[in-house]
Amino acid sequence: MEQANAIAVLEALASSLRLRIFRELVRRGSQGLVAGEISATLDIPPTNLSFHLKNLTRAGLLTVEQEGRFQRYRANMPLMLDLVAYLTEECCAGDAAQCEGLRGASRVAPGILPPLARPHVEAEP
Repeated sequence: MEQANAIAVLEALASSLRLRIFRELVRRGSQGLVAGEISATLDIPPTNLSFHLKNLTRAGLLTVEQEGRFQRYRANMPLMLDLVAYLTEECCAGDAAQCEGLRGASRVAPGILPPLARPHVEAEP
């Protein structure tokens, strides 16, 4: 991920309302929600919701698919995981042991964060 992309994603999430929308869509998984369901679930007026959905979609955080008269929104989880990887890829300057200790203190479920780079060890002949 490029720095400019990371900034755009973080800026889009820097709103309590947009963060609530994104987290609700993450919770819904691949099913997603149509705009009206998002509005009703989060009690957001449709005109206000439209502005925020456009912002999140423009940042790449949401995908949208036309379903007849409705638009179904889904969280772009690969992009979010790319952002997490970008933010953590140089954890502890490559000191895997130190970084593992920090990860252990986190509430993040195992397997969510990208794997730590391990020093290359030559196989013995």
